[in-house]
Amino acid sequence: MFVTQAFAQNAAPAPAGAAAHTETAPATESGHANVFPPFESQYFPSQVLWLAITLIAFYIFVQRTLVLQIGGNLEKRREKISADLQNAARMKEEADAATAAYEQELADARARAGEIGQKARDEAKAAAEEERRKIEASLEGKLAEAEARIADIRASAMKDVDAVAEQTASLIVEKLTGGKPLKAEIAAAIDRVRE
Repeated sequence: MFVTQAFAQNAAPAPAGAAAHTETAPATESGHANVFPPFESQYFPSQVLWLAITLIAFYIFVQRTLVLQIGGNLEKRREKISADLQNAARMKEEADAATAAYEQELADARARAGEIGQKARDEAKAAAEEERRKIEASLEGKLAEAEARIADIRASAMKDVDAVAEQTASLIVEKLTGGKPLKAEIAAAIDRVRE
């Protein structure tokens, strides 16, 4: 019953000739005004029952629709996170492999550069050694030519010296002794002095 008796009595039509009643809440037998029906204690058990039915219905609705959707979304999110983590791990492995390959290529390039540098140094050293040998051979040839020329000049100078020494010795002996010395004796004396 949703309407109280007091409310029903107040809602009854007023007798003819009676003045219209303007109060909305008539006084009860205890002298208190009527309370709003949902707040009356006699209706609490039915209100609690309907509240329980409503909450159970809402719970079932939430369980069958929202929880499944949220659970599905969480599962999808978990799968996506797992896939992203696997993809990130794969990409990290690829990056590590690329880094290792780069470092290996860099080490190989450094080794090749070292080999090329060593080869260039060896070739330059060999070329410099060959050039040094050529220059030494050329210098030795020029030195031999110079020594031969010096020997020729010395020999011709010595011939001239011998001739000059013989003439000078001959003149000295003539002046000292007044006689002309023999050429053979002067040549033998010059040879003894030279030795």
